Amino acid sequence: MQKPPKKNNPYKKAVALSGIGLEMGITIFLAAKGGKWLDDHYGNEKRIFTAMATLLGVAIAIYRVLASLKRLQK
Repeated sequence: MQKPPKKNNPYKKAVALSGIGLEMGITIFLAAKGGKWLDDHYGNEKRIFTAMATLLGVAIAIYRVLASLKRLQK
């Protein structure tokens, strides 16, 4: 038996795209918060852990956005 054709719901993509932005913001925020905690815990005045963790959070967020967009294209 053949499956019935899928209906394209325009709201599905809009909801997915808004979720992507929220996920990106939360990821970067949590990474920066973790870096700040590390700097405070180790007494680092130059905030190097905050900078490194934030950059790592941005990289992870971009990777997740690209993966989500690739999945939405299908």
